[in-house]
Amino acid sequence: MYTANSIRNICLLGHSGSGKTALAESLLYMTGAIDRIGKNADGNTVCDYDPEEVRRHISISTSVAPLIYHNCKINLLDAPGAFDFSGAAMEALRAADAAILVLAAKDGITVGFEKAWKYCEERNMPRFIYISKVDEDNADYNATFEALRERYGNKVAPVVVPIWDGSKKITGIIDVLNKRAYEMKNLKRVEISVPDDKLSVIEEFNDALKESVAETSEDLMDKFFGGEDFTYAEMIKGMHTGVVERTMFPVLCGSAVTCLGSLMLMDHIVDLLPNPVEGNYHKATTADGETEEFVVSPGGVPSAFVWKTVSDQYGKYSYVKVLSGTINSDTTLVNARTGETEKLGRLYTMCGKKNTEVKELTCGDIGAIGKMDKVKTGDTLCDPRKVVSLKNIPYAPTCYSMAIAPKVKGQEEKVGTGLNRLNEEDPSFTLVNNAETKQLVISGAGDQQLDVIVSKLKSRFGVEAVLSPAKIAYREKITKKVEAHGRHKKQTGGSGQFGDVWVRFEPQYEQDELIFDVAVVGGAVPKNFNPAVEKGIQEAVQKGPLAGYPMVNVKATLYDGSYHPVDSNEMAFRLAAILAFKEAMPNAGATLLEPVGSLNVTIPDSYMGDVIGDLNKRRGRVMGMNPDNDGNTVVEAEVPMAEMSSYAIDLRAMTQARGSFTLSFERYEEVPRANQAKIIAEAKAEE
Repeated sequence: MYTANSIRNICLLGHSGSGKTALAESLLYMTGAIDRIGKNADGNTVCDYDPEEVRRHISISTSVAPLIYHNCKINLLDAPGAFDFSGAAMEALRAADAAILVLAAKDGITVGFEKAWKYCEERNMPRFIYISKVDEDNADYNATFEALRERYGNKVAPVVVPIWDGSKKITGIIDVLNKRAYEMKNLKRVEISVPDDKLSVIEEFNDALKESVAETSEDLMDKFFGGEDFTYAEMIKGMHTGVVERTMFPVLCGSAVTCLGSLMLMDHIVDLLPNPVEGNYHKATTADGETEEFVVSPGGVPSAFVWKTVSDQYGKYSYVKVLSGTINSDTTLVNARTGETEKLGRLYTMCGKKNTEVKELTCGDIGAIGKMDKVKTGDTLCDPRKVVSLKNIPYAPTCYSMAIAPKVKGQEEKVGTGLNRLNEEDPSFTLVNNAETKQLVISGAGDQQLDVIVSKLKSRFGVEAVLSPAKIAYREKITKKVEAHGRHKKQTGGSGQFGDVWVRFEPQYEQDELIFDVAVVGGAVPKNFNPAVEKGIQEAVQKGPLAGYPMVNVKATLYDGSYHPVDSNEMAFRLAAILAFKEAMPNAGATLLEPVGSLNVTIPDSYMGDVIGDLNKRRGRVMGMNPDNDGNTVVEAEVPMAEMSSYAIDLRAMTQARGSFTLSFERYEEVPRANQAKIIAEAKAEE
């Protein structure tokens, strides 16, 4: 078993296609965890094992790949780079104590890299920068490194630099700290002499490292200014402090295909990145509602955080990070969310989809518990003596919604069951059964996420589903005061039916719901029939005269009528009221109302013109613009919800995925007359 000091939990973050999964594959190969390097294109990598990942050649969820190097256990968490699957990256960030931000030498700083950096900044997370694919055509290490320096300053410190020949082809790498050079021969590392033309560069970078190390303590600063050289141990200790305190962000590089730089990356992971005790800062809520810092402690009572759930054909696994003490399969813990006691099932370490049963998981380690049916992602499992609840995983608010329904009628329950199971695995999407539009609405980060969910419904649960635009819940109201007569008279053998009412309908603005009033004089309609009249009108306003949408802001006053002492009954007066409503509506100036949302769009200033122009096309009204803390502008606007169904995809295209937004319902407003005819025609065609 590995102690907390000899464990490193590292998440790989970066833009989709930057080489994170390939890097994980190369590290696994170099440590003997696998005997051949899989390729993303062939669908045989350790981390991308889900059928959807294999089919699409991208990561969709975070995979765990543990490896052993120099008596240290490194848990690699390979997080997706595609923006639709950022929920999985949030899970990886919660379980990791440090990050490696991967960017390809030919792509430079991408949006995915910027977002990964921001995620780490928000969490005060130590990080390495790894420049991948240095040996590919059009790769430009120097341009990428300069862009990093320009964006993030001198904290960006090169600790591994490439060697290239006259044709600019990368042939090896140099370890800046040790001033040693290496190349790869048949996936084996071979030491070579440092090229003469690199000596001055290495000296310059090495001096910069010493300067950074000197800043980590007063003793080292004195030694530095005294002209003394640091020992190797002092350099490592100082660099480790700099990384943990985020005054230094080491830059490494390499190639996953040839494994160039892979061993050196692992050397630096072991030496410089924090162990779980030094790592991720956690906040916990105690039983009495107080918030306190949660200290990761090997000697503490057992506790674990559930950061991911897999619920597939192989069973259900709750992925946990042990935050204090040690857990085994007989441990009994309390679920802080439910208050229920849970006896742990079998424990496993996971490597991609492969599980290995273990007797226990120690503090700081990552593993999985089998068949914990009542446990969800985000739960804290704790010892009954200290029940605390760790802060939940901050999934981004959903911004793209579609209606989902079975392809074949009658399979609604199957779709619902499948979606609930998939939601256990991916809590970043939401489901709402909209009673008004009679649609099941699924909301996520974008079209790709929803497409994957539909594919998984078919492959895992054998049910085909189709997505369609979610219906808009329009309303109708009247604009004129109108009086109408409704008479229901029916004579059959035996007793008949008779109800006769005069009702005044008028607009009101006190509340959305119907206001019913009675102004009958002289007992023209007996009081005991008033509730029946109200019930009839309540029923009638559920379907407005224009397109059958519910009516709001209506006041109905029963002011006259007549009755029959034998034939009048509640049913007759209810039907008479409905007839009065139907007679009144053609003359009441009915109009359509639409939901209007409050929109906040966060964008870099360079996209302002495009975003404002697009909002104008959507009938939006810009209400204000405010700078945020990250150098962006937040555009505040009000916009009809009917115009926003594709906004998540359109904004991504307009801003190269740098824009984000939140949208919430604000109120109902009248639809412009020019737009009403189309909405009414569509509603009638659907009926």
